[in-house]
Amino acid sequence: MSKVLWSPWRHDYIKSFSEGMVRECLFCRLAQLSDDYAYILYRGNKAYVVLNAYPYNSGHLMIAPYRHVASIDELDDEELIEVAKLVRLCINVLKKALKPDGLNIGVNIGRAAGAGVEGHVHVHVVPRWIGDSNFMPITSGYKPLPIALTETYGLLKEEFKGKSFNSISKLKAS
Repeated sequence: MSKVLWSPWRHDYIKSFSEGMVRECLFCRLAQLSDDYAYILYRGNKAYVVLNAYPYNSGHLMIAPYRHVASIDELDDEELIEVAKLVRLCINVLKKALKPDGLNIGVNIGRAAGAGVEGHVHVHVVPRWIGDSNFMPITSGYKPLPIALTETYGLLKEEFKGKSFNSISKLKAS
């Protein structure tokens, strides 16, 4: 028998995507905004890294290609390689800046798989710490995040500073 882990703090976000509603793509829109306003941490040639404004955990990053495609198999080779390199960069930055005990990395393709923005593929990189899941979200409907979004952005932006696309290929996982 499988157990259910409720995450009620996500309900308002999910409700905002009603069936048949035509909305501007979040990731296409974010790419047009200023970095500080949109929490964009890094802009590559084919993709960018953004701090999730509705995070599961502090430091929850997303990597999105600039091109609007629904699935990772629709990316061309250059886009796919850059997204993979940005995953590696995010791992290195998060390990250095936030020192997580582990990481969740994933891609949700399609609504049934949990894609909140199903028309624009993106990769989640979520830092995890031992004990970061507790009774609070279940009993109170609140998920405590130990650091403010703006503070997390500042901390991570500093780590991304000076990184170039060429330097990504030279990074090694620590």
